[in-house]
Amino acid sequence: MSLLAIVYHLVPEAPILAAYNREESFDRICQTPSIQSGKPRVLASVDQHTGGTYLGVNQNGMFVGVVRRKKNGLALSPRSRGALAREMLKCNSAQAAVDFALEELHTGQYGGANFCVADQDGGWVIQSSKETDVIELEQGLCVISDRDLNDPRDERASMARRLLTLQTLDSPVKFLAIASKVLARTPTVPGRPSMVVKEQGYGTVSSALISLGQKPRDAIYQYSNGSPDQSKFEDYSPALRDILSRGLREAKAKAAEAEAQG
Repeated sequence: MSLLAIVYHLVPEAPILAAYNREESFDRICQTPSIQSGKPRVLASVDQHTGGTYLGVNQNGMFVGVVRRKKNGLALSPRSRGALAREMLKCNSAQAAVDFALEELHTGQYGGANFCVADQDGGWVIQSSKETDVIELEQGLCVISDRDLNDPRDERASMARRLLTLQTLDSPVKFLAIASKVLARTPTVPGRPSMVVKEQGYGTVSSALISLGQKPRDAIYQYSNGSPDQSKFEDYSPALRDILSRGLREAKAKAAEAEAQG
């Protein structure tokens, strides 16, 4: 079960802060983050098996993260949740992405999942299992695993919340520093939850830290291609800043064109 923590509209200079540990079969390959072709431009890690993604940001500053969850009564050939996430990243806003995802999920053709979608104007979690619910993100820290948002019964999510709030999260740098250590926390006692998962043929395969600031130049994307207790976080911020700058230029050009025509 993957784990996603998002700090939403708490730190003024970075409305969206996210930390993600991805758990998957070790033989399932997912590329390191790269800029995808098409419009809008998207920075994402693409699953070579499905062509989808579990985590991405588009040029409009919209963030999408996906965590699998159990669902009974699956379709015989369920559609890829990651492919749905990649389609969501083509939307121009978080609200539009939520509307699109709900239409797709109501077909009943997807496995269980929690989708987190956020931009500077709004943020939501879509919980899709037996039922599909939409919960608006509140200001502050939210933790998402394979249960409901901020579920107190989820020991791993509760541990992540406790560890992330041992210090005040009042700046992007502080959040990233704390989150990088939290994501790399290994098992201490058998049977107790930990941030890094290590099982037979399955476990934590990558980790990501994202900060979306008010300006493209302030954006940060750090990625560990492997378990973060063993693999260093590499900096993919230039790629993220590139697509965000492109989005800002295109938005200004459209606004200027609309003004000239008006």
